[in-house]
Parts: sequence; structure tokens; C-alpha cells
Amino acid sequence: MDLTITPLAGGFGARVVTDLARTTGPATARALTDALHRHRVLVLPDQHLNHANLLAVAALFGTVDTAIDRRYTLPGFPGLTVVSNIHQDGTPIGIYDGDQEEEWHADNSFKPQLTAATLLYSVITPAEGGETRFADATRAYADLPAGLRARVEGLGAVHSVQHLAEQQADAAGGLSSTQAGTLTQLPVVTHPLAPVHPVTGARALLLGSMVISRIEGLPEVDGWALLADLLAHTTRPEYLYTHRWKQGDLVVWDNLAVLHTASPCDSSRHPRLLVRTAVRQPTRRPGPSDGGIPAESPASASNQH
Repeated sequence: MDLTITPLAGGFGARVVTDLARTTGPATARALTDALHRHRVLVLPDQHLNHANLLAVAALFGTVDTAIDRRYTLPGFPGLTVVSNIHQDGTPIGIYDGDQEEEWHADNSFKPQLTAATLLYSVITPAEGGETRFADATRAYADLPAGLRARVEGLGAVHSVQHLAEQQADAAGGLSSTQAGTLTQLPVVTHPLAPVHPVTGARALLLGSMVISRIEGLPEVDGWALLADLLAHTTRPEYLYTHRWKQGDLVVWDNLAVLHTASPCDSSRHPRLLVRTAVRQPTRRPGPSDGGIPAESPASASNQH
């Protein structure tokens, strides 16, 4: 197994050097999954993956989620979704919510079963803009004052795909890839505001700047104020990593441990095309034989740089 893992500066994330078109098997799956749970974001540059390769790589991390919006699924490859600002005959070829989209979220939080990990592979990379930013929601939670942590632990947030569609449309002049999608009939769902990771046992803030409609048990004004404060805390510079895409980059993130957002990109000048796939959350907490390891504490992470 040819695999080199180097932590990124900043307390989370790691660069992984390997050839995923050639590196497969149980040992690779264990090493990559353990690295993901330890570092929360993995950057794997210089990959040369076809669609079948990408699905095989996703399967190293778990069961690929095929319950996705069918409008943007690649034909013949259930589980692969196009993300793009490219238009053909005036219609976007993939998920696109406007050039100025910025929406901090965890993928598919409007589903009853949370997404465990997301993989995003760059095919056409813009010369300017279109970065993906990640926020370490695990460390941000750990750094909350003790009283606020205790309060957050007892609260649940209502996640709604319909609310998401409305908010996206309002923010992008009527544009929303979520509207009229094949998932828009999902009922609202409540998730803990700081769920426990099923593998590492660490809590992370599960926030969403557009998908959360309310906090259960709180007056609306108080709920919105709390969400705004938590998101402002989680997206402070010390918790952020910004990925500037290069063609062939594959980025994998622990969707139960970090938040992310796209950055603005001028579609008239800078085409952007990525392929996304996701892995479903495990339904049980693995034991020692499953290879799960704790996420790094901020102190242990910083000691590796």
C-alpha cells in the first residue's frame, strides 16, 4: 500500500499522496477511513479517476448513497452527481445555485439518516473563485464555553429541504437546485444540534445557514440568535480551511465533523465542474475490531505540524 499522509497546517485536514486508480483493498480502506476520522478532511491531489473509479473509491469509506436528486445523476452511475456552473441551452448541467452562493451546511442534513462522508472530484477547475471552505465543527464545539456546550447538547434543530429551497431561491434571485428536485417531498427532520459522532465519539455542531427552520423548544427569535452566534463562532478563521481546486483533486470530508460551503464564482468567465458522491452514515457504533479511532484533539493535532 503506497499511502503518504501529511497533516495540513491549522489543526485539521491532511494531504494524502497515493494513486487511487491503483490503490484499493481492505488495507487501503482502513487506512483512509482512519485518516478521515482523525483529520476530518482529506485532500488527495493528482488523481485520474473515471466514474467507475470514483464509485470504487467511495466504497472504501462505506456504502454509497444512491438516494440522490436524479436530475443531476450521471447516467449509468447511481450515486454520482454533477456539480457545475456550466449551462447548456440555458439550463445548468449540474447542481447550481447561482454565482454568489455561500451556504454553510453539512450535506443532506434534511435526510433522516445523516451522510457520513462526501467525496468531491474536480474535472474542470475555475481559474478564479469556486473554492470550497471547510469549518472544523468538532473543534469549534469543543471550544465553546462549558455552559453553552451543556445548553447546546440538549437542543434539537429542525432541518427542512423545503426551507432550504426557499432560502436558496431568495438568496440567488429565484435560483435553487433544490426546488422541484426529486428529494423535495422529504418530511422535515430533527437532529441534535451537537450530535455524537458514531465512530469517534466526539460531538460537532450540526449547523446550516439555510436548511434549519427552527430550534425545538426555543422562541423563534431566540433560536435564530443562537444559530447565528454558533455559526459565527464555528466559521472563525482559526477553524477554517479553504481548498483552492486543481484539476484532478479529490477531497473527502467527514460530514459528521465539519461544515462546508462553496465560494462565489463567475460562471460567465470561469467554468466549474465537479463530480460528487457520498457515503451513508453507519447504523451502529463500531467496536475496536472495526478500526475506528478518536478524532484528534486540537492539542494533539497541532503537535504534528
